[in-house]
Amino acid sequence: MNKKIASLLAAGVFSLAAFHANAADKVTLQLKWVTQAQFAGYYVAKDKGFYEEEGLDVDIKPGGPDIAPAQVIAGGGADVIVDWMPSALATREKGVPLVNIAQPFKQSGMMLTCLKESGVTSPDDFKGKTLGVWFFGNEYPFLSWMAHLKIPTEGGPEGVTVLKQGFNVDPLIQKQAACISTMTYNEYWQVIDAGIKPEDLVTFKYEDQGVATLEDGLYVLEDKLKDPAFKEKMVKFVRASMKGWKYAEENPDEAADIVLENDSTGAQTEKHQKRMMGEIAKLTAGSNGALDEADYKRTVQSLLAGGSDPVISKEPEGAWTHEITNEALK
Repeated sequence: MNKKIASLLAAGVFSLAAFHANAADKVTLQLKWVTQAQFAGYYVAKDKGFYEEEGLDVDIKPGGPDIAPAQVIAGGGADVIVDWMPSALATREKGVPLVNIAQPFKQSGMMLTCLKESGVTSPDDFKGKTLGVWFFGNEYPFLSWMAHLKIPTEGGPEGVTVLKQGFNVDPLIQKQAACISTMTYNEYWQVIDAGIKPEDLVTFKYEDQGVATLEDGLYVLEDKLKDPAFKEKMVKFVRASMKGWKYAEENPDEAADIVLENDSTGAQTEKHQKRMMGEIAKLTAGSNGALDEADYKRTVQSLLAGGSDPVISKEPEGAWTHEITNEALK
C-alpha cells in the first residue's frame, strides 16, 4: 500500500470518527437543585460513558433557588427535567403539559424536623406553632398534609403559622420555628452538623405519616412525545440514567466522588456528599425507573384531598407514560 492511499484511508477513518462524534444526539437535563448526590445517577452515567454508549451527548444543568425546572423546559431550555410530582402535576394543571416518563426515586425523603423543646411530640402538637416550609413548588406536599390533618395554614391557636423557609436550616437553629422542612439526605444532617443532637430533635417523615408523594421523577413536554426521534432519544437517556443510578447505589462513595468532581462551585464537602449518597440510595432502591401506578395514584389522591384549596382540582389525564421505560427496560 503506497503512502498516498494509506494517508487517504487514515483521513477517512478520522473523518468517520469525527462524524460519529458529531452525530451524538444532544440532550439537555435540567436538575431540580444544585450539583449534589441527589442527582448522582446522572453524573455517574455521564462520567462512566453510559450516555456515550447510547450515542448521547448529555448536558446536565444544575438548578438553584432561582431556577424553576418547569419554566426552563417550557421556555425551551431543556429536553427533560427532574421535578417532584406534586409540582409537576400542579404545573400541568396550570397549562404546562409535563409528562412523567420515568421515576428513579421510589421513596420520599421529605420530613419535618422539630426541636423537642418546642413541645411537638405528634402532629396534633403542630397547632399554634410556626413551621418552616419551602416554596417554589415544594410547598405542595406540606399543604396537602395539613389538609389531611384539617389544620389551617393561616395561623391562630388551631392552625399553623407558615414561615417561608429559605433553602437552609436557620429558622430552627435560631428558634424562629418549632419545625422546619428537611430532607433525610440533606438538611437534617445540616441541623446535626450545626451542633444539635439527634435526641434533641423530633422528626416526622412524610412516608411514615402516609402522605408521601413522589419526588425526583423525569418529565418532558407532552407534545415532544409525538416525535419518534425524540422518544427514541428519551429511551436511550432513561436506559443510561438508570444504569447510572444502579451503579451509584452499588458504589456510593465513588458516586459521591464523581458528584464532587462536577461541583464547579466547590460548595460541597466529601463528608456531606458521601453521607447524602448513602441516604439517596435508600430512596432509589427498588425502582427500575418505571413509574409504579399505585405510587402515582397515592400521590394524586393525597394532592386532591386538600379540602377547599387542593393542590390539584381534578384527577390528571395523560400525566405519565410507560412508553419510554417499556422500551428502555427491554
